[in-house]
Amino acid sequence: MPWLFILFVVLPALELYLLIELGQLIGATNTFLLILGTGILGSYMAKSQGLAAWRRLNEKLSKGGIPGKELVDGAIILVSGTLLITPGVLTDIIGFLGLFPLTRNAIRSVAAKLFKTVVPLAGQMNFYSGSPSTATPEEASAEEDYATWSGSAKERPTYDSN
Repeated sequence: MPWLFILFVVLPALELYLLIELGQLIGATNTFLLILGTGILGSYMAKSQGLAAWRRLNEKLSKGGIPGKELVDGAIILVSGTLLITPGVLTDIIGFLGLFPLTRNAIRSVAAKLFKTVVPLAGQMNFYSGSPSTATPEEASAEEDYATWSGSAKERPTYDSN
């Protein structure tokens, strides 16, 4: 939950503050042109890097390999392109970092370490954390009659509405 607050409240507020400061430093017109320029340049770079990643993915698949690195690169390029289209100073910096192969390798290794620590923790979450059932005991026992040990459901009998 704190990540959502940071993503949707703190980051936009910080971006707005930085854009206002930049506007006071270089002027409103230059700030607007900078935002427009990074969006155009970023979309061009994301397209060219994305096509290159797509080619590498297809080459790996044609050789019978598993394109894990290529898929992660494609995801990083997609997120980076999205960040560059979004107006802001921090998002532009982070977006450009994801488009350069050298920094993309560093992002990939950090993401892999994060993935290795977060995914096992997510698997340990309580399965029964949902809301309690509102079924009456009769409804619950009627539903249990149709469950099999393998987890699939038997076909329920149909009743005429006559």
